[in-house]
Amino acid sequence: MPTLEDFASAVAARLPGNWTSTYKHYTRYEAQFPTTSWLWDNGHVSDLASTYVLGHGAVLRGPEDQELYVTDRPLCPHEVVVAPLTPDRAGIKRHHFFNVEEPSGIAVPADPVRAAAAVTRRLLPRYEQALQAVLRKMEEQPEPPQRAAPAPTSRVITLACYADGVIGAPYESIPPDARETLYAHGFQYHPHQSAFLLPVAYGDTERALRIQSVAQKLAAKGIGVNLRYAPPEAATASAPPARPAAPAPAHASGTVHRR
Repeated sequence: MPTLEDFASAVAARLPGNWTSTYKHYTRYEAQFPTTSWLWDNGHVSDLASTYVLGHGAVLRGPEDQELYVTDRPLCPHEVVVAPLTPDRAGIKRHHFFNVEEPSGIAVPADPVRAAAAVTRRLLPRYEQALQAVLRKMEEQPEPPQRAAPAPTSRVITLACYADGVIGAPYESIPPDARETLYAHGFQYHPHQSAFLLPVAYGDTERALRIQSVAQKLAAKGIGVNLRYAPPEAATASAPPARPAAPAPAHASGTVHRR
């Protein structure tokens, strides 16, 4: 069995087109990451590169900046793995790989002739297909797609999270055409507090779903929804003041009796 350096050179000489091989020995486990972190693989080659201390590897460089990574297959002394590396070309960005299937690597016999045949037949066609898809996206969409911003609106209601756990808003701050939506999603009008309130009894998950639904329904009407925490005293600000205790009669020395 040839050394990995000789094996990689022999495979490069047998691939279609002009390929070269560069061998590197890793003195530390971390030294393999600058190369293996660019593996264009969603299968076992990426897994073994992140799990095992590889010790060494080789990079084959071919036409159109194609690059293949070659290293021993751990626990399989008569096999080698070959996997593509993501293209290193100016202008290629992360979003260009979206929806492009990874070409992924393969295991090949540790025989240069058979390995080169397997790479040519099984790996290079899907590698070239994936590479061309990325290059097309680079030309068609140089920059990441941007989500359109919502149309500005001056109609916004703000729901407050009060200190007692209730979520709601003062009645007068709710536009008339938004009140029915709040009613339909469980908000209750409390006259003594002059507010629409969503009871704590619904639970956190149920209330979150109701607020989300309210926001979607009101957005269709051009009304925005904010959610903010109210100051602690806001929960009791509208409550009537406590009645002061009546002074005890001057002649009483102990218990105050009802009339």
